[in-house]
Amino acid sequence: MLFCDFLFDTEREETWMTLIERPLIKAGRLSSISVLATLAALLLATQLADPEHRQAVLLSGVVGAITYLAVSGVATVMQDRQATKDESLARVGGAGLFGAAALSVFLFLEVLDASFSFDGVIGAFAITQDIFIIATGLGVGAMYIRSMTVYLVRKGTLQEFVYLEHGAHWAIGALATILLLTISLHVSELITGFIGVAFIGLAFYSSVRKRRSAQVVDDVSHAAR
Repeated sequence: MLFCDFLFDTEREETWMTLIERPLIKAGRLSSISVLATLAALLLATQLADPEHRQAVLLSGVVGAITYLAVSGVATVMQDRQATKDESLARVGGAGLFGAAALSVFLFLEVLDASFSFDGVIGAFAITQDIFIIATGLGVGAMYIRSMTVYLVRKGTLQEFVYLEHGAHWAIGALATILLLTISLHVSELITGFIGVAFIGLAFYSSVRKRRSAQVVDDVSHAAR
């Protein structure tokens, strides 16, 4: 659903895979298109599953969709309510998220983080059953990721490398597709890992090229002046 919300976001101006993304952005004018796409994928996954597992697959998908819609919906409502406060605070240089709006966004991010971490938690039991070791390992990983995220935000990395966000969402979409396929098929872990790295790497390369092209245009413009 996160991937679908990105693909059908009508407010997104920058596109990476333009031939694919532009038509999908236009399709996003239908407000419920991301939900429809998700339900269609869920129905397909249910049919791919073994008959004895179809009910579990359908129930899990519905619960996941409800959780995502509920948390993201609350976050949106809270941010809209605070929009007027942000406008007044911006005049004194203090705009930002506070109170319920900040809490709702935090909960939304935690739900997303939990969905990505769940398979890692289960996989950790294949190495050890010591809860302390598992919690320590996951905690160190979480602290590293959050520290790196804060660093990248402060450095304005996403502004400099504009396609990194696109690559991340395409990687999420690819991983979600693979997870759906693994309901009935075996997909090598090498393929799963390579696809994510490939999307991020290509997005980084495209960002560097775009940045260099913009720099060349600026240099030519300054020279002409």
